[in-house]
Amino acid sequence: MTDETEDRAADKARIARQFIEAIPFSKALAMSLDEIGDGLAVISMPYSDDLVGDPSTGVIHGGAVSALMDTCGGAAVMSHPEALAGTATIDLRIDYMRPATPGQTITARAQCYHVTRSVAFIRAEAFDHDMDRAVAAATGAFTVERRAKS
Repeated sequence: MTDETEDRAADKARIARQFIEAIPFSKALAMSLDEIGDGLAVISMPYSDDLVGDPSTGVIHGGAVSALMDTCGGAAVMSHPEALAGTATIDLRIDYMRPATPGQTITARAQCYHVTRSVAFIRAEAFDHDMDRAVAAATGAFTVERRAKS
């Protein structure tokens, strides 16, 4: 990889990190960007009693998991090598496989696997500490906002 390519990748990662950290909802859910670059993003969300959907089970609400996967998908798009300046969710389909284990951090991993002129496509999975059984899986489409050419 050339220095210019490495610098561009570092800039994209920095921009994606700043974007995620600036989203108030991501802050409210205490999301943490763990890995970013080359169309891949990994974001974690710690367990919180404030996010529980059913107090009798202690299971995190599906909406919080959905927000985590959506944010992770957007970060993956923003870090894709085909220079994107920003993105917004067009469509996100989430299949919930099982409830996350109460008390455990949930981690989402998203990969932007295809980019067209106007749409980027992602696949994502969310896990608690059991990395062999996903909590949820998602596919999505996001807008592509290209940087203006100078």
